[in-house]
Amino acid sequence: MKRALIIAALLATAACSRPDPAAQSAAARQAYAAEDYAAARTNALSALDADGGNREMLLLLARAQLRLADGDGAQATLSRIEDAGVHTPETVRMKAEAAILRGQPDAALTLLGKDGDPEAWRLRAAAHVAREDSPAALDALRRGMAAGGQNFALAHDYAAFLIAAQDYQGAAAALETLRRIGPGRLDTLMVAGTLAAQTGRLADAKRSFSAAADAYPSRTEPLTALASLADMEGQIDAAVALVARAAKIAPANHEVVDLTVQLASEKGDWETVRKTLMGQESTLDPRSANGMSYAEALLRLGHPEQARAMFAQALLLSPQNPYARLMLAEAQLAVGDAAGALRTAQPLAESVLAGQREVDLALRAAKAANDPAAAGYAARMASAQFKVNAQLASAGQAALTRQDWKAALAAYGRIQGYENDAEVLRRMAAAAVRAGDADAALRHADRALELAPRNADMLHTAALVRLETGRDRETMLRLMKEATRLDPTNRVLRADLARALMAAG
Repeated sequence: MKRALIIAALLATAACSRPDPAAQSAAARQAYAAEDYAAARTNALSALDADGGNREMLLLLARAQLRLADGDGAQATLSRIEDAGVHTPETVRMKAEAAILRGQPDAALTLLGKDGDPEAWRLRAAAHVAREDSPAALDALRRGMAAGGQNFALAHDYAAFLIAAQDYQGAAAALETLRRIGPGRLDTLMVAGTLAAQTGRLADAKRSFSAAADAYPSRTEPLTALASLADMEGQIDAAVALVARAAKIAPANHEVVDLTVQLASEKGDWETVRKTLMGQESTLDPRSANGMSYAEALLRLGHPEQARAMFAQALLLSPQNPYARLMLAEAQLAVGDAAGALRTAQPLAESVLAGQREVDLALRAAKAANDPAAAGYAARMASAQFKVNAQLASAGQAALTRQDWKAALAAYGRIQGYENDAEVLRRMAAAAVRAGDADAALRHADRALELAPRNADMLHTAALVRLETGRDRETMLRLMKEATRLDPTNRVLRADLARALMAAG
């Protein structure tokens, strides 16, 4: 009798502790409405444990999985929905989105067929982005916006695309659409903050991101955005604290990982960089920020040969990247290849933008290689003009960062020899077009291109000046296509090519 009573009590306790499906469903709905998709997924799964055929919860679960970029999970849930007899245009679109997340953009386009709904156009755009076809993506976004309706996700993707393409006027118009549809939603606040940051309104950006962080405490995006702003303003410790808060929410989030690595690199904490990226070596893109931070960590921690191999690959893939060039030279010098280090460092050291670090590296390499160029580098570092140029270059970069275009032009224009340095001229062209001086922008951009005709950055700037000022569309399109051909993985170039194609008709 006593044993029977104990078993009955245990069964009763288990029954009492079992989650209430109705309560779990309500919690899932509430979490989804609050854009806490991780909690929505958890609660929906709990509700489905008790009632696996609940169509509402299956659909909510699939939507949450899509918002969390869980393509495999969404595909599995959508299969359960189909088994339950649900076949609607919405579920077909959801299957298309899952296919995109699973790396199957062509399958997504097939599923979408001739669907003319704005959401279908949004998904077509996403599929074209996955296929690296930016012109087709922009066309799909514009068709979707023209189709009308109140599709928030479409307006968000359109705004994000235009920001990436530096079409800030168009992005501002798309932002107004977001504010009309969902004024307090996370993506509205994030787009507003991103656009403000891109156009130099850092105080406005901070207000938007802070409002998002307060309204959506379970999301990492506002915290990482605030961390990036703090880092931009030189407040590294504040940025580290913000990233630590984000890591408590989602430690594996790629933005959290990227910022952890970036900030540790800035602080010289190479062991943290190594530990954070350990195990990802085979998948790291050597030209990415994480790839080069990992390579520098190897160099600083006593593995120069491995670092040299990674930096050599990075420079091969991205020959215009000055950091890859600088660090390859450092690694070559560390393994005893002084002559190679000198050859690698020379383009940086001979620029009028060269600072103490670049010229000192070339000097050390030349001395180690017993190269007579060492005397020239030593004399240059000791010259008064070198110090003046370094100060002006620093002032010009600071002006660009705060988007004071006239101050940037003034600083760079006082650098001795600027008229024969492609990189200085490229920066001046970008500043001049923003300052509204189309003639100066075109003059600087074309001179930069004359000096470095095979450089993707110079081609892009010469094309962008023409795009922004509405001049010579045929040449603009030719230059933009050539820049994209030379640097096909550059997302900014692909987005600008899309704009160029649209402008050229």
